[in-house]
Amino acid sequence: MKKIVVLSGAGMSAESGILTFRDMGGMWDRYNIEEVASPIAWVETPQLVMDFYNTRRKQLLSVEPNKAHEALVELEKQYDVEIITQNVDDLHERAGSSNVLHLHGELRKVRSEKDDNLVTELEGWKLKIGDLAEDGAQLRPHIVWFGEDVPLIDYAAERVNLADILIIIGTSLSVYPAAGLMSCTTQDCKTYYIDPKANQQAIQDMVCISKKATIGVPKLVEELISK
Repeated sequence: MKKIVVLSGAGMSAESGILTFRDMGGMWDRYNIEEVASPIAWVETPQLVMDFYNTRRKQLLSVEPNKAHEALVELEKQYDVEIITQNVDDLHERAGSSNVLHLHGELRKVRSEKDDNLVTELEGWKLKIGDLAEDGAQLRPHIVWFGEDVPLIDYAAERVNLADILIIIGTSLSVYPAAGLMSCTTQDCKTYYIDPKANQQAIQDMVCISKKATIGVPKLVEELISK
């Protein structure tokens, strides 16, 4: 069975109604990112950080997976599919994908601020000061913040290196270290890039599909399943 690795970015979730950081009207227009998504912010203004992620978590509960998420599930009928996502939402899992790696953390999970390995699912959407982990430390969002290492990046690179087919969806190819995963493919790996701006940002030898995810992904999936 051939192996497909999918790299998904913010454009994948945007069509479900999840706000992105980069687009016009996105979160960078509303927040100074260093004030809500950095270790320093957590130390200096934990309530502001907590409120930011509580709002995002509450919004996540109101949206659903879209046709692109659902199409990727269909690929599992014929391929060994592994999804590596930059997104912190759980829309891939809710659509039914069985093998999902979150590079930048998971919005619905929290962890000890002292022990990164003490991770737990948050019941509901609201995290409060005084909510403690098993070790007695304050719980913090299970998110990789700016200035923090991406602990799963080496493992993700190993998975990409095993791919027969790489599908990149809804990302600008400019966020590192995730963008560097493209260079981890073997010479025989075929790469598809689905994004409205794919032709403007493409790298040599990519097959570009300049469509939004909900159009481009189902089309490619249908093509791959019919082979």
